[in-house]
Amino acid sequence: MAPARASHGKQKAHNDSSRILKRKRGQDELSTLAQRVDDLDPKASIKNFSELPLSEPTASGLEATHYKTLTDIQSRAISHALKGRDILGAAKTGSGKTLAFLVPVLENLYRKQWTEYDGLGALILSPTRELAVQIFEVLRKVGRYHGFSAGLVIGGKSLREEQERLGRMNILVCTPGRMLQHLDQTAMLETHNFQMLVMDEADRIMDMGFQKTVDAIIDHLPKEHQTMLFSATQTKKVSDLARLSLKDPEYVAVHEAAAAATPATLQQHYVVTPLPQKLDTLWSFIRSNLKSKTVVFLSSGKQVRFVYESFRHLQPGIPLLHLHGKQKQGGRMDITTKFSQAQHSVLFATDVAARGLDFPAVDWVIQMDCPEDADTYIHRVGRTARYEQVGRAVLFLDPSEEKGMLKQLEQKKVPIERINIKANKQQSIKNQLQNMCFKDPELKYLGQKAFISYVKSVYVQKDKEIFHLKELSLEDLASSMGLPGAPRIKFIKGDDTKERKNASRKMTQLSSDGEDDSDAGGQKKPKKNDENQVRTRYDRMFERRNQDVLADHYSKLINDDGTMVAPDADKGGEDADEDADFLSVKRRFAAGDAGLDQAKSDSDDSDDQRATKMVQIDGKEPLVIDSKRREKLLKSKKKLLKFKGKGTKLIYDDEGNAHEVYEMEDEDHFKARGDADVQRERFLAEETERTRHADLEDKELAREKRREKKEKRRARERALADEEAEEERGAQLLPFVGDDAESVASGPEEPTRPSKKQRVSAESDDESEEEPRPRKSKSKAKKSKSADPGPIETLQDLEALASGLLG
Repeated sequence: MAPARASHGKQKAHNDSSRILKRKRGQDELSTLAQRVDDLDPKASIKNFSELPLSEPTASGLEATHYKTLTDIQSRAISHALKGRDILGAAKTGSGKTLAFLVPVLENLYRKQWTEYDGLGALILSPTRELAVQIFEVLRKVGRYHGFSAGLVIGGKSLREEQERLGRMNILVCTPGRMLQHLDQTAMLETHNFQMLVMDEADRIMDMGFQKTVDAIIDHLPKEHQTMLFSATQTKKVSDLARLSLKDPEYVAVHEAAAAATPATLQQHYVVTPLPQKLDTLWSFIRSNLKSKTVVFLSSGKQVRFVYESFRHLQPGIPLLHLHGKQKQGGRMDITTKFSQAQHSVLFATDVAARGLDFPAVDWVIQMDCPEDADTYIHRVGRTARYEQVGRAVLFLDPSEEKGMLKQLEQKKVPIERINIKANKQQSIKNQLQNMCFKDPELKYLGQKAFISYVKSVYVQKDKEIFHLKELSLEDLASSMGLPGAPRIKFIKGDDTKERKNASRKMTQLSSDGEDDSDAGGQKKPKKNDENQVRTRYDRMFERRNQDVLADHYSKLINDDGTMVAPDADKGGEDADEDADFLSVKRRFAAGDAGLDQAKSDSDDSDDQRATKMVQIDGKEPLVIDSKRREKLLKSKKKLLKFKGKGTKLIYDDEGNAHEVYEMEDEDHFKARGDADVQRERFLAEETERTRHADLEDKELAREKRREKKEKRRARERALADEEAEEERGAQLLPFVGDDAESVASGPEEPTRPSKKQRVSAESDDESEEEPRPRKSKSKAKKSKSADPGPIETLQDLEALASGLLG
């Protein structure tokens, strides 16, 4: 046994020595790496990742993901970040800002030998969920050889599951709202050793209203930590935040010295197209570029959904996707994945997709709606021409938006050229949209919501040099979307009311002389009876009311595409003739319709003339009976009611005269009684006096009821008192009465019997509030008394016993 024990001791000593050597080798590597970082010159130009003082796990992760050369923002920011300095970075979209902060995060935690027991070490904030997911995926690829634990914290997932795992996380990629919720509620989240805070797209985080949330997050963190802010554009809010949370930051601005704020490989154009023609232009563009990958930006989620549903029904021949903030998180993830993997596709999106998202090989960026400012334009076009690849962007501008938007783009160093649309390739989808909205009420509802959301997005814009709501032809826009008319918008109506109220009387009279009706944008509606305007079949359709309630015969007359059903030529005989002549007078009206009361038929056939007769109905115009159908009408009281007119409800006064329920007084009689104000005061005085008298009568009636109630209560009390007195009198006579019943019956001194009426009334008053007792029949009562006389207590009991003995 001894040799085995000795060998075991040698093995243990060998393991200990190897562990000590490994630890010593790791300490030597860390000290060497720290020395290399101290010797690093931040101003030196570095082109490859191999020249940076990086750890072995980070270098292996970068090599595995094929990152070799540094971009401008990476070469300038990583050097300062490795030394632990705060950074305020600004660079063009698609310039590689994600690696500029992920590499320092991994390196700083590695040099401090961070473990899962040290708590949260780094926090990366993102304005949108999609960008947070993208950053997390890059972190997983680059940091695959590190031993850190990383987590993704965004909305739309289970809060409890995240709370159970957050205590073991070293790096968190998150959105501001959900992170603040965890900092407030999750007890396992330790931040006392916190090291680094990173904010990607910092200006967007401030613009989206997260400023208070970010301030609250910073309050939860220790004061001593490294902060890095990155964005394609810097705003005043970002500089304010930098003064609060950054200490002596390094401002790394790559594009300031550049000639343009956008990549040089990006071709930028704009098209001046009126607002009602934008949908036609977009459809024509998609049809002309079926072998491309396109992102189309709109201003609201409701517009995205309407355009997506409309184009999906029209089937342009290319896969369509849509992305907006109202979708569930799982659906948004699936859509971004599908679009990233697709070779040819069109993505309709809001500004949710405008920041930081890296879709590979995007050919076109179309901005159908004008962006709110030049910064938003820069971020939108940044979805293409990424990493020095080629891309193209087109901006649709209304003539009223051209001057102001071009001025802003020029100030931001954005080169853009105007192009024209080829007229021979322009296609119109107005009639198709009208047809679809007419058949599908849900699509029409989506169109109305999209219209309102677009008008609201223009109305709330702060830059009034670009957005002029009253110069937009909103009625034509609604028509181009397939809507029967522009929906009413409350906030615009309120502004018009204010202007009319503040306008002078002369202008009000001039406007009242003209046409008062106007659409939502202040444009006058065209008159319906305008002879110069060409009215199509669709115009007449949309003038109908209750469009979704159709008669049964309508489906037999209209095809699915809205065209009339052609008459069946194969049918012969009488049926075919009747179908061809279904609009004749004889077949036009059914019995009971409004056309029945017309005087005569316009038929010129002398063979069809019948002997006509006139029927007088309650003083109305005579009803012409010239066919068997109308003769049958006379036999139906229900159908004749429609020709008798509506009845009037009568009420009768005290004298028996009939009056209608509501009668209008003669105006002359009303004026003869005096001025209206005087009559009103007199009427109010009379009504006040009548109300006062009615109140006095009600009070007197209430007093009378209380008086009667009090009298009844006193009567009951007197009856009870009499009852008690009689019982006491009977009790006083009991000691002188013998046990022999005969002596009692023949005794000379018989006491006076109490009055039965008083006893009955007293009992009824006392027992009225109690439950009624069941009554026994007289025969049963006699049998029970004769069988069991019971104890003799009162004089009545003695009398009952005596009467029983005497038979």
